[in-house]
Amino acid sequence: MSKLLAVGTVAFDAIETPFGKTDKILGGSGTFVGLAASQFGVKTGVVSVVGGDFPQSYIDMMNNKGINTDGVEIVKEGKTFFWSGKYHNDMNSRDTLVTELNVLEHFQPVVPESFKDAPIVMLGNLHPLTQASVLDQMNERPKLVVLDTMNFWMDIALNDLYEVLKRVDVITINDEEARQLSGEYSLVNAAQKIHEMGPKYVVIKKGEHGALLFNEGNMFFAPALPLAEVFDPTGAGDTFAGGFCGYLAKTEDISFENMKSAIIYGSNLASFCVEKFGTERMEELTNQEVQTRLQAFKELTQFDIELS
Repeated sequence: MSKLLAVGTVAFDAIETPFGKTDKILGGSGTFVGLAASQFGVKTGVVSVVGGDFPQSYIDMMNNKGINTDGVEIVKEGKTFFWSGKYHNDMNSRDTLVTELNVLEHFQPVVPESFKDAPIVMLGNLHPLTQASVLDQMNERPKLVVLDTMNFWMDIALNDLYEVLKRVDVITINDEEARQLSGEYSLVNAAQKIHEMGPKYVVIKKGEHGALLFNEGNMFFAPALPLAEVFDPTGAGDTFAGGFCGYLAKTEDISFENMKSAIIYGSNLASFCVEKFGTERMEELTNQEVQTRLQAFKELTQFDIELS
């Protein structure tokens, strides 16, 4: 199960936070998922689209990380998807300043033949019909389908989202999105409602407050590692998802117990992503750094207690 297909955006971002601002830099859900999964040595293929303005050096970097970009379509006469945002002082909320769909507007993903048998598929945050079209191209139903979505699709394509949810095993969304999708304020009740829509596993991301995993009455919580400084949270959720999927692909074990570890690995990688702007931290990340911080996670969460 050491093959992972990731479908998402490969894009330009321009970001402003209390720590500074950037011009156009590399971003996109597919990019962050791929970089996170590359930490596990699994064969990861990214399906996306970019314009003729996308630097070859970015493609080369991804290839050098072991990320297969055969599924990244290049529309030479088009421009790459661009998003610009400004984060508030709490770094949990942001304002979107610019969204230019460009080549993404008419994107029809094509899964390379070499990844049509991928046992794990990560459907990044795209239109539900686009996500469904990827599943239609697979040789057979993958062993695990993970889907990310957002409130935008709930607002404009809710029925399409309901349909694709029937075909997935895991959904990863944040707490606000879980409440909107379910109509429930309690996250426990929200997870149960979403479970009834199709996904066996519901992962609810709570940013700096960690993540929750639900499965048929079972529940697991993983904290986020407290950090002294957060420079840019833009790709943290996608990095989390890439770490989650990458670990499951590497271990070839999609049980609830192993997903607990996958949640920790995802949270661990996300804690690195936010330390610098864009993909910079993930590009330079070493395995030794990952292992050292995993030990910090272990010390944060393990304790002995006497039960009377």
